[in-house]
Amino acid sequence: MQTTTFELRGEYIALCDLLKLEGVADSGGQGKSMVAEGLIKVDGEIERRKTAKIRAGQVVQAFEQTIQVVAA
Repeated sequence: MQTTTFELRGEYIALCDLLKLEGVADSGGQGKSMVAEGLIKVDGEIERRKTAKIRAGQVVQAFEQTIQVVAA
């Protein structure tokens, strides 16, 4: 499983935007679709809110990729 680190510049980032920026999804729309299908986990739990606010300290899992969100 591949692990990457995402530096959060603000208070939070929408889950669909994070997926797009990290290359998991080709677009925000595709990211929303992936979330709606139950393919994405946040802190080990399936997340179905497309624009869930992801904050520093959270871990997002998408297929074989893990994204650790840290404060900038």
